[in-house]
Amino acid sequence: MFGQTVALAQSELPWPPSVEDFFLPSILPWGEHNNYWFTKITLMVWLAVGFLIIYFLLSYRKPKLVPTKKQWIAESVYGFVRNNVAVEMIGHRGVAFAPYFTTLFCFILVTNIFGIIPFLQLSPNSHIAFPAFMAVISYVMFIWVGIRHHGFGKYVKASLIPPAPWYILPILVPIEFASTFLFRPITLALRLFANMFAGHIILLVFTVGGFVLLNAESIFIKPASVISWIMAIALTFLEALIAVLQAYIFVVLTASYVQGSLADEH
Repeated sequence: MFGQTVALAQSELPWPPSVEDFFLPSILPWGEHNNYWFTKITLMVWLAVGFLIIYFLLSYRKPKLVPTKKQWIAESVYGFVRNNVAVEMIGHRGVAFAPYFTTLFCFILVTNIFGIIPFLQLSPNSHIAFPAFMAVISYVMFIWVGIRHHGFGKYVKASLIPPAPWYILPILVPIEFASTFLFRPITLALRLFANMFAGHIILLVFTVGGFVLLNAESIFIKPASVISWIMAIALTFLEALIAVLQAYIFVVLTASYVQGSLADEH
């Protein structure tokens, strides 16, 4: 987005921003214009994974009884997810899922925060592929957990046949099937994707809009560029809050699906 604003200030960028702004060219020197194998988004995903691995390895390389700041932050993040998501949603069995939930939360949080970091300013989760892939992993996991806990037949029966009069079941069974096995991964992915996509577009509109107003011919319109940039700054703080909330919501919903798979009664 920074490059786009500079280009617009030089009157080189068409207005308005569009969905095409999310499809970046390859950053490899030998990549063709339509080669999307290694883009800025791919680089950010690698940076997020590398940062998380290195940070947690360094934090627990020499754990101390009185934790260092790095160790305290790592323990606080894990403790928050374990106690306030895994155990709270699933019970004592949730401790076994705490490592996955923590990994999921940290990865989504870091990649979401990329959307407000200067010179990055784009979350990989604004591309549907990344939320969809994480949703598929959670989808496979909660189904596998349910089958392992109940057995295939009992799990399918418990998931599709609610305690209701028999004459209502022809209506409820298709609804339960669509809700459990079709809509859950779709809504899980779309919720994260839509928030990150819309957040980037809004920030782009106000930031680039400031340059448009500044380059206006009328001197009475130019001061409005300051208002546009103030709004962009305010929305950046809002976007930071949304980045944290969306990571939390994604993990909480995943935990609720796992809890439903482990429940003896559905």
